[in-house]
Amino acid sequence: MLNFAKHTENRKISSKNIPSLMKSIITDIKVRGDKQIEQIPSIKDKALRINLNENIYGTFAEIGAGQETVRHFFRAGASSGTIAKAMSAYDKDFSDAIYGDEEDGRYVTESRLKKMLSHEINLVEQRLNREKHPNKLFFSYANTVATIDFAKQYKGHGWVGIVYQVEPDEDYNEITLHIRFKENDAKLQQETLGILGVNLIYGAFYKYNDPKKLLRYLYDHLDKDQLEIDTINFSGPRFANVDNRLMSLQLVKNGMTDAVMFGPDGKNILPAAVLYKKNILALRGSFRPVTKVNMDMYEASYNMFIQENKVDKENTFVVFEITLSNLKAEGEIDERDFLDRAELLCKLGQTVMISNFQEYFKVVEYFSNYSKARMGLAMGVSNLVEIFDEKYYRHLSGGILEAFGKLFYRDLKVYLYPMKDENGTIITSENLKVHPRMKELYKFFKFNGKVVDIKDVDENHLDIFSRKVLKMICKGDTGWETMLPEGTAEIIKNEKLFSFACEVDFKK
Repeated sequence: MLNFAKHTENRKISSKNIPSLMKSIITDIKVRGDKQIEQIPSIKDKALRINLNENIYGTFAEIGAGQETVRHFFRAGASSGTIAKAMSAYDKDFSDAIYGDEEDGRYVTESRLKKMLSHEINLVEQRLNREKHPNKLFFSYANTVATIDFAKQYKGHGWVGIVYQVEPDEDYNEITLHIRFKENDAKLQQETLGILGVNLIYGAFYKYNDPKKLLRYLYDHLDKDQLEIDTINFSGPRFANVDNRLMSLQLVKNGMTDAVMFGPDGKNILPAAVLYKKNILALRGSFRPVTKVNMDMYEASYNMFIQENKVDKENTFVVFEITLSNLKAEGEIDERDFLDRAELLCKLGQTVMISNFQEYFKVVEYFSNYSKARMGLAMGVSNLVEIFDEKYYRHLSGGILEAFGKLFYRDLKVYLYPMKDENGTIITSENLKVHPRMKELYKFFKFNGKVVDIKDVDENHLDIFSRKVLKMICKGDTGWETMLPEGTAEIIKNEKLFSFACEVDFKK
């Protein structure tokens, strides 16, 4: 098929000659046996389609990496019907005069992006008479970014967003996202940002009915090794039924980022913002559902952690981590099951992280990107035994020693929760068994205080297993309520989480 943008680039485009142009485009010949594939419009075609829409009209405000997004719309042609204003307030004093001061003095933040979007769309409303433009669909696109520094030590990041209408008399929708650049050249990062911006604007207007697809289309003509999207939020009338936690899950599932986080209020949060220079305590589990064991492990390890040297209670951040592999444990990810786990943890006031880290050392490496302060991992005996299993590190050139170097090189301590074996014996760090080849390595870390037992454990909790609780819940049995933290059973019943009172076949 002829490229629509190329076909029209040397012609004056107006709404009057669009039909004749469309008629002149030759369709592809289909051959028997062809497979249907999705046609991805070029960046120029996307910009041109928006430009040719007589109703889409708005502004561009870009700070930190040139006017890379609006450039595509200028070059596509017919931009006068789309662009009301394009600007870049690079000087901080100019920026503050326009958008207001930032209390923390930082400009590449969600707060700055929100101020830019709000200010610009308000100007559109003030300066364009709605009676004169009854059919216009107003929008404001903005980004505030920092590209790679001169020394190439800091690759850069940014916030990108759009507020827009789908109907003239409808409230505004909003999409905001945080990105991390992966390329090592500022010019390449600028070009990547421009492509992403066009994809976002195009997706906002033409793919809003399917946010999951909209998310994937952000990478049209981009590769995952160019750009990482680690936070995204949808709001407005067209996204009233969108759960942003599910959108976070899609980011990890689609390989757009390795980890996402959301807070007790259920809203997505930027990991860098909450982990920066913090003492981090992490607990990994299925939390399906949260049991007394989970909360006992959390409370006891937390009390020990904040007593450590170099740990400031006021600077401590706790993360409950669920891995993607755990969500896939029974096949494809069940979104309802994921939301049930997330909802319960949020109701209990916890911050949740969904990650693609199967090995613990990768979790620690991830945290180390944001903090060099002391960290802690709370885990059960069975998890620690698995850490000392060589089969998980065969893909590393340095094997288990490389993994342990990355894990324990950091200022890290493992808080070990005991377990009861089939004979009723309590297993702790003192009597657990690892592979004979790993015995001396384990003793080294134990002797150096890298592994410590969690004290003051309620041994009555050691007979509680989340799998057993889940079966009881789904079968409508009684007695499971006593295995959960106070108030948790009521949440599950009221919200009908985990298929409460439904028969489920667990024999598969």
